[in-house]
Amino acid sequence: MYNILLIGNGAREHVIAETVKRSRHEINLFSCMKSNNPGIASLSEKVMLGSYSNLEDICGFAKENNIDFAIIGPEDPLNNGVVDALLKEHIPSVGPTKSCARLETSKMFTRDLLDKYNIPGNARFRVFSALDGIPEFIAELDGIVLKPDGLTGGKGVMVQGDHFRTREEAMDKCCDILEEHESVIVEEKFDGEEFSLQCLCDGTTVVATPPVQDHKRRFVEDKGPNTGGMGSYSMEDHLLPFMTEKDVVAGLEITQKVADAIRKETGEEYKGIMYGGFIITKDGVKLLEYNARFGDPEAMNTLPLLKTDFVDVCRAIIEGKLSGLTIECEKKATVCKYIVPKGYGLPKDHPDAKSTSARIAVDSVEDVNLYYSSVDKRDDGLYMTTSRAIGVVGIADNLEDAEKKAEQAIASIQGPVDHRPDIGTKKLIKKRIEHMEKIRG
Repeated sequence: MYNILLIGNGAREHVIAETVKRSRHEINLFSCMKSNNPGIASLSEKVMLGSYSNLEDICGFAKENNIDFAIIGPEDPLNNGVVDALLKEHIPSVGPTKSCARLETSKMFTRDLLDKYNIPGNARFRVFSALDGIPEFIAELDGIVLKPDGLTGGKGVMVQGDHFRTREEAMDKCCDILEEHESVIVEEKFDGEEFSLQCLCDGTTVVATPPVQDHKRRFVEDKGPNTGGMGSYSMEDHLLPFMTEKDVVAGLEITQKVADAIRKETGEEYKGIMYGGFIITKDGVKLLEYNARFGDPEAMNTLPLLKTDFVDVCRAIIEGKLSGLTIECEKKATVCKYIVPKGYGLPKDHPDAKSTSARIAVDSVEDVNLYYSSVDKRDDGLYMTTSRAIGVVGIADNLEDAEKKAEQAIASIQGPVDHRPDIGTKKLIKKRIEHMEKIRG
């Protein structure tokens, strides 16, 4: 019998809860959420609703329910030091300490770490706390990327050609960032195709799960503002159509070196998920950024395929025994498409903006997985909030069938909703392949 605490209330945590409950072990799941996710609540023995910054209440809930270990879903509680607080109560976690979580919470920490330990894949970059020196540095770059140092919910990165055009506009963006953040990271812009590689880490051993490609842009054909992720796909061969096995190996090798560097730098072992956002360029695999937890939506592509008992995986991470456990995933293709309010990503004065608080109805669906994200269950039904609502995941022997399953199921969700119908389609995949062929020459 294991008493397990899950912290988080999104679709990522919904799929984590489902994967925990598939265990061969007898499980009592307890959940700490800042809002009531009906999917997670239905799988939990008991739920605590409250802020992720209230560490005293979280630890009290954990002790009251004799928690054996915790699984931390989102980045906010990691940044708040929930793992450290639980450790003081002798409760281990699948999730890094606050110091190790700087891998995500401070982009400056990660870039400096790669630089200090000569880890391949780093971008050319500099960190600025004032405007002095920025014009000279950006004049040296062919393309510019700007990042605030800190958590931005996956929406803070600004890329030349997408968010601004000229170097003068880049300076204006730097001014805006420095008004809200202590520093801005200025990096070279890479040209290539991105992939997510979610790795399990016990402090020493790093194991990769199948690569996934996320789609940040709000609208079809990768247009519109950046979002937390409109959907993602993975392939039955555990590659992506534009990548080779060498690309996966390169991403894993970088992550292994980063895990070793964190141990040297902090004196602590990183225990949890090291999710690298990588890009394949003409010069090989480069690092865009790291996240210190499973991806959202990427967790919905990988965890349903996991054949190895997830509770055993969690114990191996905590106990430093990943090297003795074989991690297996089904050879299936997956397509995740997010249902969002029509007003998601649109200006507040747009006619569709009011859809963010509308009620939706979900008819019974078969042969797909539904994961609730930012929804509010009330007495009279299910309501959306301002963010992503439901992840719809199709799983099949090939990508075409997985995409069809997801798309057909979306028709069963009624209300002022929207999604990206092009995710996982032949047309978009062909565009990715042609782009990568051009880059590789």
